[in-house]
Amino acid sequence: MKKNLLILMLSLFLTGYVYAHGYIDNPPSRSFLCAHAGGALNKACGAVMYEPQSIEGVKGFPDGGPSDGLIASAGNPSFSELNEQTPGRWYKVNLKSGAHTFDWTLTARHSTTSWKYYITKQGWDPNKPLARADFDLKPFCERFDNGKIPQSKVQMNCTIPQRSGYQVILGVWTIADTGNAFYQVIDANMTK
Repeated sequence: MKKNLLILMLSLFLTGYVYAHGYIDNPPSRSFLCAHAGGALNKACGAVMYEPQSIEGVKGFPDGGPSDGLIASAGNPSFSELNEQTPGRWYKVNLKSGAHTFDWTLTARHSTTSWKYYITKQGWDPNKPLARADFDLKPFCERFDNGKIPQSKVQMNCTIPQRSGYQVILGVWTIADTGNAFYQVIDANMTK
């Protein structure tokens, strides 16, 4: 049995089905705050508490990618708890509009197309699962890596638009040589 598992894992690696992984730890994402390393401030998170770096789904947001209502989990049923949405469900980090650095920790590096950040519109409904209509679909920050392999720590300086109250920031790391991207949502209490 162990030999068969090893052969399966090796064949997946050699055929390109083992993908890069990563999460946003500054400001801490919803999935990172589910994990012990993030302080486990989010509760009842399911499997993501063990692998906040694995929120991977089809790339192409906002034209493609995960369906509305499944954006926080990247459409991955293993992480469906992340799609739960109420005003008090998730721990919120305090952020201010304006300049901010976003940090990703990559547990496996991969050829990268881009990094993009979206934010919810003022007045979005936090009682419903996240949908495209909740976000400004023009990224407020983006970087194109043109297939380069990033370092294990990635930092981007961005300017967060003016918002107040509970907002969600969506970070999307798009992989160059697969059909996937990594999705991370940040629950923020925005102050001016």
